[in-house]
Amino acid sequence: MPFGTATPTYTPAPPRRRKRPRPAEHASHERWLVSYADFVTLLFAFFTTLYAISTVDAKKLTSMVDSMQEAFQPGTAAAQNGLLVASRPPPKLSKNAGPGGEVGLADLQRRITDTLATAVAEKRVDIELDQRGLVISVREAGSFTAGSADLSEDARALLRELGSVLAEIANLVQIEGHTDNVPIHTARFASNWELSTARATNVIAYLLDHAPLQPEHFSAAGYAEYHPRVSNAAPADRARNRRVDIVILKPASSNTQR
Repeated sequence: MPFGTATPTYTPAPPRRRKRPRPAEHASHERWLVSYADFVTLLFAFFTTLYAISTVDAKKLTSMVDSMQEAFQPGTAAAQNGLLVASRPPPKLSKNAGPGGEVGLADLQRRITDTLATAVAEKRVDIELDQRGLVISVREAGSFTAGSADLSEDARALLRELGSVLAEIANLVQIEGHTDNVPIHTARFASNWELSTARATNVIAYLLDHAPLQPEHFSAAGYAEYHPRVSNAAPADRARNRRVDIVILKPASSNTQR
């Protein structure tokens, strides 16, 4: 080595550290809780939304339905504050109305006679006053098949016309089924009691389904052959006894039966 040259020093390399082995990762068996919690939260939000949109104020809904029904009847809408508000018109037959809104029967008899003029002329309907009130007798002929309680199409048309008049009054109405004295025994009707009652209830059901009537003002009954209009001696008389009477009660009778 030449003179004056520095002698190189040897520095040993630092020892390499041995990496510690990482501890083995244990699989988590509770990861499903996160997904389950999210799922439960979504279900809660879903059913809360369903409950919120399904909660309806029944009173407001009933009021709305009544208003819509009246709005589509001609002559029953009145404009208030720029909105179309349905309102029930005052009864046209209220000149002699009682304290409960019931009307007298003289003008009502004329009105119904005019409304059912065709049926009256064809002797399918009789209209008369008695001690109870105004009695509209719908005969079996043309209204029911013998031994049946099903309304004919002519009877349905007649009841729709009559219902438009009954909707304008507040009197109580009794609907009574009557037969003649000829016994009946079929698979459907064991006696005239069942037949007369079924006819009365079918009439009242049809009226309530096709006119804006108040059900609490109506009642139905079957009298079989025990309230005849005339004797059952002749076929023509028996035909008159087979009928359904729609009795519009006098205001005094209506007040006592409320």
